[in-house]
Amino acid sequence: MSYGVAAALQTAIFQELTNHAGLTALLGGAVYDALPPGALPPLYAILGSEDVKDASDKTGGGALHEFTVTVVTESAGFASAKVAAAAISDVLTASDLALSRGTLVALNFYKAKAARIGTGDKRQIDLIFRARVSDET
Repeated sequence: MSYGVAAALQTAIFQELTNHAGLTALLGGAVYDALPPGALPPLYAILGSEDVKDASDKTGGGALHEFTVTVVTESAGFASAKVAAAAISDVLTASDLALSRGTLVALNFYKAKAARIGTGDKRQIDLIFRARVSDET
């Protein structure tokens, strides 16, 4: 197994989401790896948890990364969150991410879960993706 590509994959995903003009316009640049202190914007995305499994074979090391990108909105209803979630999904699944270590073999949307947070208007959509990587080092 190789976990060596994990940091490179996360960096590439973050860069892809923060450098995409359409997504930046939609989220106002509010894509985070860690939540900043203070007040948050009414719509933002944050990189979330990751589960990694061995995907090595006779050609070399590799891994299957299942990772989450969460969209949060304080707007009533899910409409704005779903628009942002769809844009994130489109950006990531259409990207050919260049990694500083290893190679991205595939990146696919796996599933999503939309939920109300608490009793207020806050809504959250967890987008789960699967990325297959190989590690040639």
